[in-house]
Amino acid sequence: MISYQTDGVKMPAIKRRDTSTWIKAVAASHNKKIGEIAYIFCSDEKILEVNREYLQHDYYTDIITFDYCEDNLLNGDIFISLDTIKTNAEQFGTNYETELHRVIIHGILHLCGIDDKAPGARQVMEEAENRALSLLPALQ
Repeated sequence: MISYQTDGVKMPAIKRRDTSTWIKAVAASHNKKIGEIAYIFCSDEKILEVNREYLQHDYYTDIITFDYCEDNLLNGDIFISLDTIKTNAEQFGTNYETELHRVIIHGILHLCGIDDKAPGARQVMEEAENRALSLLPALQ
């Protein structure tokens, strides 16, 4: 099951059913199944609080993924800062919806085992994100 929640922000205008179907298809393309996934859309201040409290990182970020996976079953809590999504969309010259979906699937790709911190790993993640975005029939 995939749930969508907010913490201090308005729910982004996504088609939840279509987004969930897309997320399941991307997971299946990595031979994974969706278990319990909770998306928590929040502000920069909330994600900074989570980053400090749970990861001991003192900086803003667009996404924090907590991995509770078991074998091929994806389980996790995914915090997404809508403030940073907006800033990144402007900085990267893309639209907000595309950037939001890129980050939504970024968390799932992490749960599928794709890293983006090791040398050369960022390119692998970007390619996986682009493949996943190509599976989304139309940005909502």
